[in-house]
Amino acid sequence: MKVTLNVKVRYFASIRESIGQGSEVLQTTATTLGQLRGELVARGGAYAESLDAAFKGRTLRMALNQDMSDDAAVLLEGCEVAFFPPVTGG
Repeated sequence: MKVTLNVKVRYFASIRESIGQGSEVLQTTATTLGQLRGELVARGGAYAESLDAAFKGRTLRMALNQDMSDDAAVLLEGCEVAFFPPVTGG
């Protein structure tokens, strides 16, 4: 039996602009940050374009409870996830 978690997801910069919202609270059966990202990408549209790490070869930055994390980070009830676009500059 899969456990459902409540997770707050925050979107920053161009991801927020593309998706059209800065945050949302989701119910998910994902157990890792990578699985949650996969669920969001599966929504298609702006979610897929903004969050698919393979999209245009960009590197997506993610945080779990304000600590930079990777796909293997384990989600817990009530955790906060944040997605950041690649940093550019010169």
